Amino acid sequence: MTRFSIVLFSFLSFQAFSQSTIELRNQLKQIISSKSVTVGVSVKGVENKDTLSINGNLKMPMMSVFKFHIALAVLHKVDEGKFNLSQEIFIKKKDLKEDTWSPMKEEYPEGNISLTLDKILRYTVSHSDNNGCDILINLVGGTKYIQKFINDQGIKDFVIKMNEDQMRTWKNLYVNTTTPLATTELLEKFFKGEVLKEDTTKYLYQIMVETSRGLTWMKAGLPENTELAHRTGISGTNDANLRVAMNDIGIVKLPNGKHFILSVYLKDITEKREDTEKIIADITKAVWSYFNN
Repeated sequence: MTRFSIVLFSFLSFQAFSQSTIELRNQLKQIISSKSVTVGVSVKGVENKDTLSINGNLKMPMMSVFKFHIALAVLHKVDEGKFNLSQEIFIKKKDLKEDTWSPMKEEYPEGNISLTLDKILRYTVSHSDNNGCDILINLVGGTKYIQKFINDQGIKDFVIKMNEDQMRTWKNLYVNTTTPLATTELLEKFFKGEVLKEDTTKYLYQIMVETSRGLTWMKAGLPENTELAHRTGISGTNDANLRVAMNDIGIVKLPNGKHFILSVYLKDITEKREDTEKIIADITKAVWSYFNN
């Protein structure tokens, strides 16, 4: 192949790439254009580096997405030898708050039990347990430690000040924030083993794959049995039927063995819940089609 042919091939490849990302962006804009919601999306191909974002630098309320960040901080202490997954933690009855999402509370309503760190992490990450979340926050030393740890990973657009119990207050739902781009950057660092050691990276990835929440969100936009390691987050609604946020962030494995990262944040939502879930599913489907083709 001549030098001219190589240059021409590279130019045509770049042109095709540009056109296809433009098409994907247009598809995503069409999905969200008529919706009563503010949307932030960040997409990145892990191996091929394709990137796209819409409102990528917009600060968005995290909701339970922050359980991913909390798990990273906890597992960093496991890497340091300060914790281990088999150690038992005593859960008092007062630790299991009422009127909050907590499979742990349902299984152990009276508390006063010892559970391994592994089990609490699985409750928190795979099943979004709010009581488990606050137990883990306290275990690592509070939100200030988590804030510093995430910032130390080079992620600056991240704020954590409230735990799940504090987020029962409406105004506090808006305090913990990050951006779609910052989320994608952190997910990529995590996936590449730049945050945790190999064993703890594999462990967290697997319990994210086992997530039981949001089955009609990102997961619904993917073919059945597609590997998705993700973390969801959602608020309730107020008397005006305003929902603060619904989010889904994750790493998707393609049939060719490559991966893409997708961070979807929706805030200030007045759409019905099922219609909002469909926005996330439709965005995911469009991104899947782009990378799979």
